Amino acid sequence: MLNLKIVIGSTRPTRAADRVSPWVVARSTSHGAFDVEVLDLREWRLPLFQEHFGSIGDFNDPTYSDPMVRAWNLKLKEADAVLIVTAEYLHSIPGELKNALDSVFASWALRNKPLAAVGYSGGIAAGVRAVEHLAHVAIEAEMVPLRDTVLIPYVESAFDEQGAPKSPMSEVAMTIMLDDLAWWGELLAKGRAEGELPPGTLRVRAALAAAQDPS
Repeated sequence: MLNLKIVIGSTRPTRAADRVSPWVVARSTSHGAFDVEVLDLREWRLPLFQEHFGSIGDFNDPTYSDPMVRAWNLKLKEADAVLIVTAEYLHSIPGELKNALDSVFASWALRNKPLAAVGYSGGIAAGVRAVEHLAHVAIEAEMVPLRDTVLIPYVESAFDEQGAPKSPMSEVAMTIMLDDLAWWGELLAKGRAEGELPPGTLRVRAALAAAQDPS
């Protein structure tokens, strides 16, 4: 099965993620394609991003400036696919989530892996702007963000007493997203196993160094 990491992106004491994530985890687990592990950023107290090429140590096995950052990179390296549950703060993703993604630095732990997103908010927008911003971040991390996502408006009243979404659209969207995530996860896992191009930033550095070498 595919190794799926579900990242809970909000850490506020009163976060609505606790309404959303149990359903997301249950549906992902019952889908059948995934071995699911939840990464709750409340439990990953990452320092504010401060890495640079001088802080990572051995480039082939980075140590980073903090053991927690190293552990986070190694944990995401295990993933075949990533599903992020995100709130919307000021038309974007929570700062803790952005910091966690920034911290995946120089390990390329997210590279050539699919990203699914479940967005929610207290109003009608349903986290759509956060999900769109997350897709931009994913592309820069060289991930493959899925087009089909799950968006939950009016999150405070979106689930019944059993924790199931009241809107049938949520169930439909979740099924489509998980099917897409499994398809892309299998495809990209096969591609990674057969061999990847080096990251573009490294190829640029190598090409420039070669161009400047008079020999």
